[in-house]
Amino acid sequence: MSERISIPSRAKQKLDVIEGSLTLGRHTVVEGTGAPPKVRVSGTIYCEGHNVFECNIEAADFEGEDDVTIRGNLTIEKNVDLEDGRLEVFGNLTARRVDVDRELYVDGDLHVEEVDVGGSLRVKGQVDATKIDVGGSFEAKGKVVTERVDVGGSVLIESDVKITEVDVGGTARVGGGRICKVDVGGSFESTKSLEFDRIDVGGTVRLADKSKGGDVDVGGSLTTEGELEFQSIEVGGKVEIKGSGTGFKMEVGGKAQIDGRLVLSEDLEVGGRIEAREEISARNIDVGGTLTAKKATAQQRIEIGGSIETTQGVFASFVEIGSRGRIAGPTKADQIIVGKNARVENILGRRILMKSGAYAENVYGEDLVIEYGCHINGEIKYTGSLRIDRNVSLAKEPEKVDTLPQSV
Repeated sequence: MSERISIPSRAKQKLDVIEGSLTLGRHTVVEGTGAPPKVRVSGTIYCEGHNVFECNIEAADFEGEDDVTIRGNLTIEKNVDLEDGRLEVFGNLTARRVDVDRELYVDGDLHVEEVDVGGSLRVKGQVDATKIDVGGSFEAKGKVVTERVDVGGSVLIESDVKITEVDVGGTARVGGGRICKVDVGGSFESTKSLEFDRIDVGGTVRLADKSKGGDVDVGGSLTTEGELEFQSIEVGGKVEIKGSGTGFKMEVGGKAQIDGRLVLSEDLEVGGRIEAREEISARNIDVGGTLTAKKATAQQRIEIGGSIETTQGVFASFVEIGSRGRIAGPTKADQIIVGKNARVENILGRRILMKSGAYAENVYGEDLVIEYGCHINGEIKYTGSLRIDRNVSLAKEPEKVDTLPQSV
């Protein structure tokens, strides 16, 4: 026979097993039996508010209003539903679904299919869930495994994660692991190495050393504390990789700084300037400002609006330096275009065009065109054709040769 047990307000009652339902008045305290003490209810527990359970709780469903405290484990077969209140569990919480209007605190582990909290969710242990939906903030100290995290404010996970999708309106920080998709409105940080498929952040991203993944799209800045492997990077502001970067393509609106080498199988586009301690390599390199590296290599084109500074040289099929630009270091390409009033050092190519007012040290090529007002401070050697306009300053007479040097 099913029981319907009611405990009056402000009472203190010791219970054991109830084959039925349990209703608690306001400010009621429940104690259990056994070691550790426990209360088991086959039906629903309903709390009118400000209730305290000094024991482990087992039930089919758990409902209530206002604040409820469980000083033990809360194990619910189906759902936990607390309206306009705060639920504290000083043990583990296990249920199919948890819905709390204000705050949920779990001192142990949280095992649920879905958890929906209007205010804040804090878990000291591990979290194993299908979906986490929080209006304010979500904090967890232990490992978090879930398909989806949807938080309006902030997320702080101190341990590693295994998450399919993270959607956060404000800021998020995790302790490494794997996230398939990150969508954050403000800032995102991983304090240990992270594997990812896509990161989409409106503000700033900071990743730990040896992070690797797919596409990164950031409105502000991207910083990595070491090496980074990626598919594509698109950043509106600044990129700083404190190690080497390897990927398919990179597009940066402002500045990029690489402490090691940058190797791309596709294109590099930088609106401002890029600096690398080692080599920069890509299929095409397009920089609006300056490029500084030990060596710059492109399978096809290098186009620089401002200047190039290398110690080992610039190598590509096509190289163009813009008007009033500068190349410090040797340049070797099939085709080289030196813009008006630009300055280069030693250049070697098949077809070379020096536009009016350009300066060069030594020029070596098959077919050369040197326009009005150019200055050649060293020598000119060519194997095919040479066209020199008037008012060109030459340190030596051009020399037609059978072979050109292999390097400059």
